[in-house]
Amino acid sequence: MKRLIITLAFTAALTMAGAQDTDFETATEAVKNMAVGWNLGNTLDSNSGDTLNMWIEHWTSRTPYDYEKAWGQPVTKASLMKLFKDAGFNAIRIPVTWYPHMEAKFSFSSDNNSIWYPSRDGLGTKVNAAWMRRVKQVVDYVINAGMYCILNVHHDTGASNTAWLVASEADFEKQRERYEALWKQIAEQFRDYDEHLLFESYNEMLDEKDSWCFASFGSSDYYNATIARSAYNGINSYAQTFVNTVRATGGNNAQRNLVVNTYGACCGEGDWSSHLQDPLKEMKLPEDEVPNHLIFEVHCYPDIEDLPSAKNTLRATINNLKNNLVKKGAPVIFGEWGTTTKNAYEQYHSNMVGFYRYFIEQTKASDMATFHWMGLSDGDHRTVPEFNQQDLVDAIVKGYYGEGGYINGIESLTSTSSQKSQEGIYDLSGRRIGNRNSMTGPLPPGIYIIDGQKVVVR
Repeated sequence: MKRLIITLAFTAALTMAGAQDTDFETATEAVKNMAVGWNLGNTLDSNSGDTLNMWIEHWTSRTPYDYEKAWGQPVTKASLMKLFKDAGFNAIRIPVTWYPHMEAKFSFSSDNNSIWYPSRDGLGTKVNAAWMRRVKQVVDYVINAGMYCILNVHHDTGASNTAWLVASEADFEKQRERYEALWKQIAEQFRDYDEHLLFESYNEMLDEKDSWCFASFGSSDYYNATIARSAYNGINSYAQTFVNTVRATGGNNAQRNLVVNTYGACCGEGDWSSHLQDPLKEMKLPEDEVPNHLIFEVHCYPDIEDLPSAKNTLRATINNLKNNLVKKGAPVIFGEWGTTTKNAYEQYHSNMVGFYRYFIEQTKASDMATFHWMGLSDGDHRTVPEFNQQDLVDAIVKGYYGEGGYINGIESLTSTSSQKSQEGIYDLSGRRIGNRNSMTGPLPPGIYIIDGQKVVVR
């Protein structure tokens, strides 16, 4: 029996909800309701990433679409979000890189070709209006599809030499004003959006040594207590400033759910160093004027060549997250996850499918939401739109909803002949709810008979 999913206009979330008079759901409720999510990666986060070769700035007209397509993905359409919503996903994370759109002129000459000298052509504080409009448009695609959206500051951090947000006490003081100005603009732009929009402070912020796994790992002795202390203090300062800045803009931002990442978004995976848990242990829950509206985020990319070992590692990682983050008073999300195993989809396909389902089952049982990093629908497949890794989608969906998938059990449901013959909206007990024209708000999630057809309302 063919499954029927109809997205009705009156079920769409309102973008400009004006919900100041309504309390937002708590962070814990939001994490549960987000279910499973996906990252719109290599899109609004695209950037040149090297001061010695600023190729996007040099060789394009620098329109929002030039950046959006620079890393091989097509211009995003609203239909892509509907594809994920119809499959059972309920959240999209939108990574955004802001520095190319913050007033630097990027003036090149034959003498320096594509080299950018930030010391003489530095960033400002104001975001380009055309870029902000495009970011807003993509956010609206997600919200209007009835999903949660996480909007962040992405490759302004990281290991590239264009990153201006660095985890250290000195760099925090140097960039504090610019960081606050950026978040003030983002927060004011989206101030009236309802609880389905969340803000994420920064992505994978690293120390002065570009250390992964834990702060100062990139130093000559693989650990330096001075660098590490400065890095963790810096991370906590950025996180606190982010919360303060957003809250100060008022409106719905006064209670919006906000996300803060650990150092490097490290999840503490593994046991090969005594410092692997430091990013979790040293992360503080920012002080907030409203309780229960903060979320911790980590990223996780395990090797799944040995499936039993990968499962054991995942269980240990989740346990460490509970002990070191959840106990501090906020839920946890995996803002990015996937696998680091080389050629996993080709060589370890069955391991990958098995691990994906297990990953979702374990994180759901631990009340942790997940956002898969890219894949699933990539390149030209996003334009159709369609999934090019349907088996991984199925593993994720079944891991969360069960063997029957998102519409678990719908094939066994039947409607009465009287329902089929009448116009209007009925629940499965035969009770008439109304009709399309009489609806003044969204139907609660569930399965209905609408004008004689079985409909899933999410």
